[in-house]
This record gives sequence, structure tokens and C-alpha cells, in this order.
Amino acid sequence: MLPIATALHPNTQSFEQHYRNLCNTLLSLTYSRSLPKGLQLHAHILKTGLNSIPLLSHHLINFYSKTCLPHFSHKVFDESPHRTSTTWSSLISSFAQNELPLLALHSFRRMILNGIRPDDHTFPSAIKSCAILGNPHIGESVHCLALKTWYVVDVFVGSSIVDMYAKCGKIWCARKVFDEMPERNVVSWSGMIYGYVQIGEDEEALGLFKRVMGEKDVGVNDFTLSSVLRVCGGSTLLELGKQVHGLCFKTSFNSSCFVGSSLISLYSKCGVVEGAYQVFEEVKDRNLGMWNAMLIACAQHAHTSKTFELFREMESLGMKPNFITFLCMLYACSHTGLVEEGQYYFEMMRGYGIEPGAQHYSTLVDLLGRAGKLKEAVQVVQEMPMHPTESVWGALLTGCRIHGNTELASYVADRLFELGSLSSGVHVLLSNAYAAAGRWEEAARARKMLRDQGIKKETGLSWVEEGNKVHTFAAGDRSHAKTTEIYKKLEELGEEMEKAGYVADTSFVLKEVGGEEKNETIRYHSERLAIAFGLVTFPKERPIRVMKNLRVCGDCHTAIKYISKCTGRVIIVRDNNRFHRFEDGKCTCGDYW
Repeated sequence: MLPIATALHPNTQSFEQHYRNLCNTLLSLTYSRSLPKGLQLHAHILKTGLNSIPLLSHHLINFYSKTCLPHFSHKVFDESPHRTSTTWSSLISSFAQNELPLLALHSFRRMILNGIRPDDHTFPSAIKSCAILGNPHIGESVHCLALKTWYVVDVFVGSSIVDMYAKCGKIWCARKVFDEMPERNVVSWSGMIYGYVQIGEDEEALGLFKRVMGEKDVGVNDFTLSSVLRVCGGSTLLELGKQVHGLCFKTSFNSSCFVGSSLISLYSKCGVVEGAYQVFEEVKDRNLGMWNAMLIACAQHAHTSKTFELFREMESLGMKPNFITFLCMLYACSHTGLVEEGQYYFEMMRGYGIEPGAQHYSTLVDLLGRAGKLKEAVQVVQEMPMHPTESVWGALLTGCRIHGNTELASYVADRLFELGSLSSGVHVLLSNAYAAAGRWEEAARARKMLRDQGIKKETGLSWVEEGNKVHTFAAGDRSHAKTTEIYKKLEELGEEMEKAGYVADTSFVLKEVGGEEKNETIRYHSERLAIAFGLVTFPKERPIRVMKNLRVCGDCHTAIKYISKCTGRVIIVRDNNRFHRFEDGKCTCGDYW
């Protein structure tokens, strides 16, 4: 017992009881995040001189960490006369948990210089700080120290190293540590799965998920499930996503905000926006990520009024929007032509202390360009505080293409070429803009630049999920087992559509070829093949959901409206920009996309 404590409490037994009560009360207040009562208790500890007891200092540091006051944790630490490895670990953890990685690593270094050896509690916090910084070099140094001190074999230390390498993009380092671990827990499995998801190795991620489900003593957490749901959403694997959703219920993680956000994204990306709404309503304690997920789902499905309604509701609940929230709002306005509303949300950002970034300017230019306000769009580009990026010029070029302004398109094309290395999508956009204007030589030059740089144009693909199988089609594809039925169905539809008034618009064939060849090219675009497969495969009551990696061309958009009218089917098409729900000859986008 410490001398000061004995002096204040001659009755050792009553002091022990008082000390235990203080510890238990602090733990309870930490759990409930009750800051006012915690401050009162801290004042009592200071008055009675009990702050000299290391364990109480540890509990106080942890209390302020959990109430998001890491600098108060630091003050408690500085005022503590007796610092143990536990006290140091608590401080480092407080900084790491509150996203202050530099302070955490500085304290970690100070601890070592003070001759205190890191342990299985300290290493995970220091390694987490390296992951937050995204700095694998510092992480490697901490990893080496863990190797030298043999703490690398500890399951918590090893798991944090796996997680750090995965988040820093060094997936092979993460896998090496993972494979060498004598014991693995849910954190190591989740970190490894997340790492593969982050770099787009979906099959590896799903393979590991299948393995961990076979492990008896490991299980999954909300982070694991969220990562796997991201794979399902990104690859539009609706049936598998539904099975994982069922697992979320079984494991009681369905109320987690992380899982909820991923579920909303899954159902939205798979064209089942009703499922996204249901998930959103079922989770009562929502974080900002979940609100943003629902806002982008509404925007992508052209539920613009609902987007505005959710934003107002979010504000009324005291939820502060961030830069992603405003991107969602601008996106919603851009794809419905609501210029005044878009400008209103753009200006509102500054009221929340958020300076618009390049993405916000890009979306504003897209909004103005699509609405035909090309002069205003050019003014925005000229006045923006940073150099226009590829996406900003690309948005303006899209507006030029939509409204046939070839003169401005040429100017924008020159500015794009000045940027040097461009993505394949922008090269294609340039080529298409020139081709649409009949400037075939410039179009060929843009395509040649693409080839010279060794960049391949992305092949247009459309796919449909049937059970647990995905059927993929390219334009003019004849490799599918149902090719005969698919092409027969398209021939039948062609006749019905022409009787209903459909006339092919071959201006969307951006090649210098004859009229008949243009007709033949446009008739067998990948999305039409996928829809025909759905018509000959799925029952009438089932909506046909088609996913496409590129933008739907204008003629196919018109054709699908006729197909929905002639067949009485609901057809949902997701291209690389938004969702189109076709029913009875109409599309939810209102022909504005």
C-alpha cells in the first residue's frame, strides 16, 4: 500500500473497499461514457490524493480515451508520479483509439527511451497507429521490435501486424505473417480478408471467409461481415449477399452500423433499393457512414425527393454532414438536372466548415454541363481554387458531347492532352466526342494515343445473376449455351418493337462504317443480350437485373424502354453511373442521365 493512501485511510480494510469502489465506479462510467460524473469522480480522486495510485491513473486515462478526450488522458498521465508499463500502454492506446497516431508513436518511443519494455498491450496500439498513418516503413520497425522481443507470436500482436500490412497495401507481407501465426483470432482473419477486398482480390477474400467459417473457435465480427458484403456488392452477387445477411442476423451483427452500411450498399448496387430502405429502417442507432450509404443509394436510383428528405432528417437529428454527404447531394442533383438545388448544396458546404474539393467541383461542372449551362460550367472551372483535374475536364467534355458543342469540346480536349497521361476512360470519351462530331481523324488520334501508351480500352460487358452463377455477355457474343434462344428472342423483339414505333438511332455507333453494319452493331449490344437471356430464363414475375461496366448508350436506353413495354417486364439496368428501372415503356431517370 502507498504511504499517502495509508495516511489518509488508517483503516486499511475500509481503504481497500473504498479503492475497489472507485475502480468499479470508474469502469462503470467508462462503459456508459458518462463524462459529467466521471469529471466529478476525478475531482474526488485529486482531492484525496489517490491519483498517485497507478491503477487509478490507468482507469482515468482509459475513461478519457473512451469519452474522446485523449488530451485529458495525456494530462492524467503527466500528473501521475508513478508510471508503470500499464499506464504507458493506456496513454498510447488513448492516442491510437482517437486517431492521433503521431502522438501514439511519440509516446511509444518515449516509453522505450525510459527503459520500459513494450508488451502485448502496447504493441497492438503502436502498430494500429502505423496502419492509421498508412506508413508500412514505421510498421516494419515496430514489427522487427516485436520479433526481437518474441511478442510476435502473441495472437493479439500478430493480428495487429496482419491488419497493419493489409491496410498499408502490403498484402504479401500480411499473408506471410498470417500464415506463420501459431494461433489466429477474428482480428487476424478479418484483417486478411479486408486486405484482399481492398486490392480487389475478391476470390481470395471469399476463399478466406469460407475457411474461417469452418474454424470452430474463431467466428466472425462486424468487420469481417462488412468486408464480405463489400465483395458481394462490388460483384453484384445478390444471392450470396442475402446468405451473408442471414448470417448477420444469426450472429446479431445486423444492428451494427458497419454491417448496415455494407448491406445498404449491397442491395442498392444489386438494384434492390427496397432492401436498402428496409435495412436502414431496421438499424435505429445510425452513424454518418450509414446515412451517406442511404443517400447515395437514393441518388443512384433517382429517388431524389427521398434524398432531400433524408438530408433534412439527418440535420434535424444533429448529425453533421461531411464532404461525402455533399458529394451524394450534388450527385442527386446532377442526374436530375436540379441546377439551383445543386448550387444551394454546394454553397451550404462552407456553412459546415467544409471547403469544396476537386470531386465536388467535378460534380458541379457535371451538373451544369448536363443541364446545358456550358458557359457557367466553364466559369466554375476557371474560378476553382485548384488546378482542374482529369475528372473536372472529363465532366465538361461530357456536357459538350451531350449538347453537341464541338468547338468547346475541342478546347477541353486540348486541355486534357496537356495533362499528359490520361485514363482509358477519358481517351475513349475524347475519341467518342470527336467521332460524334464527325471528326474521324482526331478520333483516330485519341485511340492511337491509347494504344501507344499500352492502355487497353475496357471491353463493354453486361452480366446477369442466376442463382449462384453469373452469366456475362459482350457485344455480339455467341459463346453462351443459350445463344440460339437469345438471338431468336432478340429477332422476335425487334419486330414487335418496330411495330410499336422503335427506330434504331445509329448515331451512337461511333465508327466510320456503313448504315447496315451500324444497325447490326447496335442490335447486339451486351445489355440487350443479357436482357434476352433474362427473358428466356426467368419467370414473368421476376424483375430482370442487368449490370453493365460502361454507360448504356442512348439507343439501347430507348430500346429497353420498348422491350419493357412489349414484354410487360420490369428491367433494372445498372451502368457505371446509375440505375435505370424500366417499366411499361418508361425509365426512372426520365431520359436524363
